[in-house]
Amino acid sequence: MMGAVAGSLVSGALLGVSAGVSPGPLLTLVMSETLKHGPREGIKIAFSPLFTDIPIVALAVLGISRLSGHLPLMGVVSLLGGLFSVYLGYGSLMFKGAEPTGPDLESPKSLRMGVIANLLNPSPYLFWVSIGAPLMVDAWRSHPAAAVAFISAFYALLVGSKVFIALTVGKSRALLNRRCHVLVVRGLGIALLIFAALFLKKAYFLLMPP
Repeated sequence: MMGAVAGSLVSGALLGVSAGVSPGPLLTLVMSETLKHGPREGIKIAFSPLFTDIPIVALAVLGISRLSGHLPLMGVVSLLGGLFSVYLGYGSLMFKGAEPTGPDLESPKSLRMGVIANLLNPSPYLFWVSIGAPLMVDAWRSHPAAAVAFISAFYALLVGSKVFIALTVGKSRALLNRRCHVLVVRGLGIALLIFAALFLKKAYFLLMPP
């Protein structure tokens, strides 16, 4: 059990950090609101996935659980997860530094803006259907504690990384473009490509059984 829990913690943390620091509309809002209204507003946006993702996670996990007995369909899901991981990994490898720009918001309605941005962003849906839910189902089959560890680590690091960025932006805009930030994001891109290879390998064996 301990091995499954530890593995789920590592997977959840790695994917959470990667999602948290990857360029996208939510990260842009975190930076823009922080620059306009201070770190407190950026932190509000960082917490918005906790308000939007519960139904996404529930539906994705339920759907994957029901499909788990259909090997070809699970192979297709794994294939999509692998391709999506390649897309995310490639985007991270091509990262050259975040630019702290974003929509011009008239008043600090940051949490509302974050919730809307996340609901209209296809990335959470794609992630949970193709990557997150299969990992959750596998973790649950190992032990329920492993599934709890995965989702807890994922959201702790997803939110935590965005909170860290909001605090960093609040102190100094120049820190965003330092080489260490670029190297961290590119390193996570390599990790995502490793996840992609694992998903594609699983898809191959499910779609092309011996």
